[in-house]
Amino acid sequence: MTLSFLTRSVDDTRRLAAGLAPLARAGDVILLAGELGAGKTAFVQGFARAMGVDEHVTSPTFTLMHTYSGRLQLLHVDVYRLDHLQEIIDLGLAELVDADAVALIEWGDMAEPVLPADFLEVRIEYGKDDDERAFSLRPVGSAWGARARAVHEALAAWARP
Repeated sequence: MTLSFLTRSVDDTRRLAAGLAPLARAGDVILLAGELGAGKTAFVQGFARAMGVDEHVTSPTFTLMHTYSGRLQLLHVDVYRLDHLQEIIDLGLAELVDADAVALIEWGDMAEPVLPADFLEVRIEYGKDDDERAFSLRPVGSAWGARARAVHEALAAWARP
């Protein structure tokens, strides 16, 4: 099952992510996929703000990971600079994803083979207009699968026709 949503601005993307955040639980993994500049970091910014993170959220492209404290601990990971699956394994990403935090992983489709079987894939594509983005959310496994209806309801304002 894939859920489809549409945002019309960067702020709209942040609001969509903020709508998803209350459904997050400790141990959740959210994989973010999309082209460069599609809005992965903007999504994390909105999600983090809704989780009670007061710090300025930036992409961890060069540091690989930022940790934030909010309602739950938030791990913001960016594996863009890693070229091979072995580098992701060496980073210890599978071990970093733990029961006490929510992990949001930019370029997460590259890391999928080493992560738990339960995750939410958020794919972001450019829309018709410059600021428009099409979102496809795909629950994988039982944890997010059980929340698919709640996700759809929480994000109904952005549902694609």
